[in-house]
Amino acid sequence: MPIIYIYKGCDTCRKALKWLAEQGIAVEQRPIRETPPTPAELTTAIAAVGGDLRRLFNTSGGDYREMGLKDRLPAMTPAEAVELLSKNGNLVKRPFYIDGERVLTGFQAADWNSKLC
Repeated sequence: MPIIYIYKGCDTCRKALKWLAEQGIAVEQRPIRETPPTPAELTTAIAAVGGDLRRLFNTSGGDYREMGLKDRLPAMTPAEAVELLSKNGNLVKRPFYIDGERVLTGFQAADWNSKLC
């Protein structure tokens, strides 16, 4: 079953859940802050986004800014990114959907429709 990592207070996450329900796509919901994606899921995600680490980070989040990741990210290795993201769900771009090899971050209905329907 597909997994979607969400934050209950996130309007974009609520929109994604509503869209998934409207499409009849059942998902297992996990709280992203309390239970971040696993290292294996993140490794799959890095491959799915062609190694573009920035696509996995919540670049508008407070933790991202406080940790100075804007400057650190360009030199970061995939292993370093997995380490950070797997331990701090606030850093992960949400919603974070994973179904085998398919990974979607953020929510754009048209994008999700083209990839899931």
